[in-house]
Amino acid sequence: QEDLSESGGGLVQTGDSLRLSCTATSERTTSSYAMAWFRQVPGQEHTFVAATTWTGSRTTYADSVKGRFTMSGDNAKNTVYLQMNSLKPEDTALYYCASSHVFSEFVASYPYWGRGTQVTVSS
Repeated sequence: QEDLSESGGGLVQTGDSLRLSCTATSERTTSSYAMAWFRQVPGQEHTFVAATTWTGSRTTYADSVKGRFTMSGDNAKNTVYLQMNSLKPEDTALYYCASSHVFSEFVASYPYWGRGTQVTVSS
């Protein structure tokens, strides 16, 4: 059962922008409270990027992306977005969308995950 479907990754240059999308495709994710983006580079743990509630009442970002990334949602489409501007080589990672019934920055709080979409930023 696929719970979340990400898209929008790609290969870009430093300073470029990308918009990632994540659509909730199962009942347990469309009824969730919060959505988040994490990223992972080979050999490392998942790192928190951003989280928001479906109502938009709460949103938070990792310090490393504040002012550059914006997370938003479209309830009618069961989709959240991650607008990434001023991309840097250190943003290169596999980006995962995750869903939870709590608002959190912690990996362990998110039981439902997508398969990820690769973002590569060249210098």
